[in-house]
Amino acid sequence: MSTIAPFKVLFIDTENSSRAIFGEFLLGKRGKGAFEAHSAGVNPCGEVNPHALRVLRECYRIDAASARSRPVTESLGSKPDFVITLSDHAKAAFPVWPARTVVSHWGSPDPSISPGSDLEVFECFRRVALQIQRRVDLSCSLPLADLDHDRRKRESRAIGEREKQTAKG
Repeated sequence: MSTIAPFKVLFIDTENSSRAIFGEFLLGKRGKGAFEAHSAGVNPCGEVNPHALRVLRECYRIDAASARSRPVTESLGSKPDFVITLSDHAKAAFPVWPARTVVSHWGSPDPSISPGSDLEVFECFRRVALQIQRRVDLSCSLPLADLDHDRRKRESRAIGEREKQTAKG
C-alpha cells in the first residue's frame, strides 16, 4: 500500500473556461482521492462556459458551481506533480517547469468556437469532455505511486498521443 500523498495535477488551457475545467472536475471525481486537481488558463476569460457546466452536471452528475476561470500565475507556486496542457497555446506559453514536474500535452479542440445550434454546440462540448474523461480514466488506471519519474512522464505523455490517434481514426 502506498503512503504517497495525492498527486497534484494542474490542467492548463487557453481561457480556462471548459477544457481545463473538465480535467479538474473529472479527475477530482474519478481519481478517488489519489489526485488533487486544479485548472488554470494562459489568458483566462473570467468565467466558465455554461455549456461546460451543463455537460458536467448532465453527463457526469458533477456540480461544478465552484469552478472559476483563473490565471496560471495563481498556480505557479503550487508545485504540481503533473502539468497537463490541453491547448497548443498553453503548451507554447509554459514550456518549462521544474525538473520533478511531469509535463504532458493532451491537446483537445476548443469547443467554445464551435458553430451551430445550441444543441450542436452542447454536443461538441460533450465530445471534448468525453475525450478528456477517457484520458483521465487512463491516468487513474496507472500505478503512479509505483512508477519512477521517467516512467510517469512516458505514460502521461503516451495518454495524449494514444487519444490523439484514436480521435483521428
